Amino acid sequence: MTITSSTTRATWVAIDVAKLTHHVLIETVDGKRRSMKVANTMADIERLTASLVSLTPACVIAFEPTGDYHRALMHRLGRAGIALCQVSSIAVARTRDAMYNSWDKNDPKDAQVILHLLKTGTTQRFVDPLVAGHHDLQEMANTYPQVSLRKVRLQHAIVTHHLPRDFPEAERYLQSSRAEWFTAILHLAPCPAAVRQYSKADFIAAARARVTGHKADKTRWLADFYETAGHSIALPVHPESAAITMCRVVLEEYQQLCQRRKALEADIVARLADHPDCIRLQTIPGIGPILGLLILAEAGDLRRFGHVRQFLKYCGFDLCTEQSGQFRGTTHVSKRGHARLRYACWLAGAVAVRMTENSFRQKFDTYMRPDPQNTDRRRKAYTAVAAKMARVVYAVVTSGHDYRRFPEAARPGGRIPSPRAVEASTTTS
Repeated sequence: MTITSSTTRATWVAIDVAKLTHHVLIETVDGKRRSMKVANTMADIERLTASLVSLTPACVIAFEPTGDYHRALMHRLGRAGIALCQVSSIAVARTRDAMYNSWDKNDPKDAQVILHLLKTGTTQRFVDPLVAGHHDLQEMANTYPQVSLRKVRLQHAIVTHHLPRDFPEAERYLQSSRAEWFTAILHLAPCPAAVRQYSKADFIAAARARVTGHKADKTRWLADFYETAGHSIALPVHPESAAITMCRVVLEEYQQLCQRRKALEADIVARLADHPDCIRLQTIPGIGPILGLLILAEAGDLRRFGHVRQFLKYCGFDLCTEQSGQFRGTTHVSKRGHARLRYACWLAGAVAVRMTENSFRQKFDTYMRPDPQNTDRRRKAYTAVAAKMARVVYAVVTSGHDYRRFPEAARPGGRIPSPRAVEASTTTS
């Protein structure tokens, strides 16, 4: 979304953001330019803000987002009432190559490129998450995947490093990545020698004391686990050796991460319980509290997009085709957008496809019907469902209405198969 054009009379300001020193380039209405270096300190930023506020006519600032180093600076400039817009990193790179016919880059050159993009209107309005009210959502959405990723890495370390040496047969008992009770039993007895320290009855009693809050009775499972330890090919290590101690350290950290993720999930559900947009998003098949949080955190206020095509382009679901003369390449998804938002729509679509009856599953089945065994077509089908998910997300949030499955059942004379009619009649009221 552009907020400036070459016909607008304004003072142009381009800022090349860096970790320690920002390079600022200012062009006044008479075409004169001056540049300055601003340290990333309170004193220098306050002086820069006062200088920019005093400019006549009012200035418009463009910058290239660089990690999170731009957040504090742009928050203070935006709080001073200065118009802010951002430019794409790809646009900066392509424009720099075209202007200077070189891949060489430096801060002054980047500031000139950003200024050029600002003057030609190739910009997008900057939305400060702290001002818009979704800063906390973003931090929660960033922290949750980090905790999950560390947990998965530890699980892989347990499965590929510790179990093959200490208790290879135990891996077949691991049925789910959320089976915390299994790691609790492994912490009690990470090797066959530790299991054989107990009698069968004592081991079952000690293990059942570790498995708290689990509804299923694990007596037969624990008995089989005990018998398996009797003919294991594991290394004959002592239960109190340093290697087994290190294994218990990893298991303890894994359990802590499981508990931390559960606490985060509970906090996310509690915080979004009254969020109207998240409540509407959860009416869409495949979207729960976590994916709803990720979409809202990464997309911000979807109402700022004037059309659904703008949102699809922001996600990277817009179609592009390479064409030159008589040559025309295949049309494919550009992927020139927000990767994490596209990932969230992909996950939601994959979950919706596994459900029994919804329009996403119907679209997937229709796409796959000509060649059900074609894996490349399956990938394209998932991409089409993810793009549909993005369109539905935009429609639900901007319209303010809940998602309705198979709405044709509610129309007079609408005819659809009986199972879908039953579902539609219960979900379109």
